Amino acid sequence: MFWVFLKLGLTSFGGPVAHLGYFREAFVRRRCWLSDAQYSELVALCQILPGPASSQVGMGIGMSQAGYPGLLAAWLGFTLPSALMLILAAYGLAQVESVWLDGVIAGLKLVAVVVVAQALLGMYRSLVSGTRRLLIMFTAAGSMLLLGAVWSQLLVILLAGLAGRLWLGQQTKTAPHTPLTFRGVSSVHGYIWLAMLVLLLAGLPVLGMIYSDAAWRLMDGLVRAGALVFGGGHVVLPLLQNEVVATGLVQESQFLAGYGLAQAVPGPLFTLASYLGAAFADPAAGLPVALGFGLLATLAIFLPAFLLFVGVLPFWQQLQQRPGMHAALAGINAAVVGLLLAAWWNPVIISAVQGMADIGLLVVLAGLVWRGCPVWLLVLAGAAGGALLTLLA
Repeated sequence: MFWVFLKLGLTSFGGPVAHLGYFREAFVRRRCWLSDAQYSELVALCQILPGPASSQVGMGIGMSQAGYPGLLAAWLGFTLPSALMLILAAYGLAQVESVWLDGVIAGLKLVAVVVVAQALLGMYRSLVSGTRRLLIMFTAAGSMLLLGAVWSQLLVILLAGLAGRLWLGQQTKTAPHTPLTFRGVSSVHGYIWLAMLVLLLAGLPVLGMIYSDAAWRLMDGLVRAGALVFGGGHVVLPLLQNEVVATGLVQESQFLAGYGLAQAVPGPLFTLASYLGAAFADPAAGLPVALGFGLLATLAIFLPAFLLFVGVLPFWQQLQQRPGMHAALAGINAAVVGLLLAAWWNPVIISAVQGMADIGLLVVLAGLVWRGCPVWLLVLAGAAGGALLTLLA
């Protein structure tokens, strides 16, 4: 489990929407660990919850295969590469010319366009059969593009579930359905994990006041940001800026540099916290101290996502067993495809395609995918192509 997710952590560029595409390719299409319906239901759950959605999906896949050890292995494998890269960058061991960095980022954004398109096509074929599901999909996509607010994602999923329950009941009565199960999950565990989350959110501010230490305030801010952000990815940026820059824990120039580097490395964007933790440390204290603060910051921002995910799981499983839930999940599955379609257009395509040169490189990358090019080679081709276009511009 760790090795599979480590390879993804080293190659999954493009942000949370692209990560969902990489995960589907790795676990639904290639390894058949779960079906498209099961994967879509897991994605829907993680999009409802606050926190880094793609990381929570990875946790769910790991836990479904090997319980809590699988969850831990999946999270470590997917998170450590970007966390360590950003810690080293904050300490000053990584220096990248801005022209190369801008080009590489541009190329990797185009890779994300292709990866998400491939995932969308596969999920559409599996989950959107019939005119009614197609209508739910397009309604969800249009609603997200028109509303744009993070809270609208939760509203769209809930309304799609209601539409499925009322509108798709006759179409889904005889369809076989096997909900995704998770090892080691129980209602007692769920209450314990959720209670721990409440204690964490309530206790860290108290400890910060008692000890009056900047390190406590940093960890408190990161935990709060990880627990309260809906949508993950770039949405966490203003929360982090308010917690660490406005409070004087990290300089604004350091914060912006870390944000730029976080977009250039694979894996979850939440590992920006790894950079901030290392940047907070005293440079004179040496690399071990920077590494320690960076890893603690990584744990702080991801811990609420873990506690909330495993705390909600048993109740989600109980909800899936209720009569009529299969029809509701059919509507939710169609809506998830619509949400990904909206995200594919904005921000993936809009931020990636800036001119004819980008369109040309995009066609080349699409051709590589059509020829069965492996993901790691696609990533290298996109990064090299983007850097070359930037140098030639």
